[in-house]
Amino acid sequence: MLELRDLVLKSGADPISHTFAGGRITVVLGRNHSGKTLLCRVLAGLAEPAAGGMFLEGRSLAGVGPGPRPVALVYQAFVNYPDWTVFQNIASPMVAAGETKAAIDVRVRDIASRLGLTALLDRYPAALSGGQQQRLAIGRALAKSARLLVMDEPLVNLDFKLRESLQLELAQLLHDLDLAVVYTSSDPRDAFAVGDDLVLMADHGVLQSGEPLEVYAAPVSPAAADLMCDPRANRLPDGAGLIRPEHLSLARGAEDDRLFDIEVIGCETNGSETFLHCRPDGLSEDDHWVARLEGLVRLAPGDRQTLFAPADNVLRFVNPDGNLSEAYDARG
Repeated sequence: MLELRDLVLKSGADPISHTFAGGRITVVLGRNHSGKTLLCRVLAGLAEPAAGGMFLEGRSLAGVGPGPRPVALVYQAFVNYPDWTVFQNIASPMVAAGETKAAIDVRVRDIASRLGLTALLDRYPAALSGGQQQRLAIGRALAKSARLLVMDEPLVNLDFKLRESLQLELAQLLHDLDLAVVYTSSDPRDAFAVGDDLVLMADHGVLQSGEPLEVYAAPVSPAAADLMCDPRANRLPDGAGLIRPEHLSLARGAEDDRLFDIEVIGCETNGSETFLHCRPDGLSEDDHWVARLEGLVRLAPGDRQTLFAPADNVLRFVNPDGNLSEAYDARG
């Protein structure tokens, strides 16, 4: 278990108090420059926070450098040593720590077995697939005997198909390790595919936390709702609410559905779904919506249509001045 107590990542940011449970994967979701990577560096001892404390399994990490700190960090780029075999890569932290050859051999083979790398111990990283290289980077991190595994957007450099195939495999692997895992991402799909728990970050602070489905269903602010959308949430013409792209449809689903008359701007499709770019009546000329529709939809720019949305899926966030633009645009 990792506990953050009034941790301030940089001067001027809001303090963070949060507990990352052992045996669970916590996805830290935020856009670029929200503070995700700085949080990873602070947890790993590579950067100092402006204030506050960190306690891993009840012990303070204050003054503990990155070497002896029981925290393993896996970067976006897997950073495997290209001239060393899989065995040598996994063994490298233990060699640096001065452990005996016998102890290293036992530990490396145990880690390789858990990660499905036993048959690859004599290979070099260039001969491994993307998924195998990722597991190797995790294996080297585990060789530190870490109690906290920090992963800084570990799938961001993989192509879409490989990323998709690795998500479930990675989630199962991380659960089997029984560590506290902090997994940062800018993709809300990772929250559902990998995360047991979710922390939304912006401006080096926490917007909201909880289980992914709970955060999705009940965002506490427009910025929190927007973070859970890809494409981003659509602002209602009245300026006092949001509707997510996946909640818009060309067909009425219930009598109390909200109706939006729109003008088509363009369509993108991948065959299984269509992203309809449009502008509802009453929306400013410099803004537009995206509706995420099932199947292949053919509409031409300039066409007029009506979109429907369940009334329960229209999110309302009214500031004292009746406008949510400031909160909506605070994207971290």
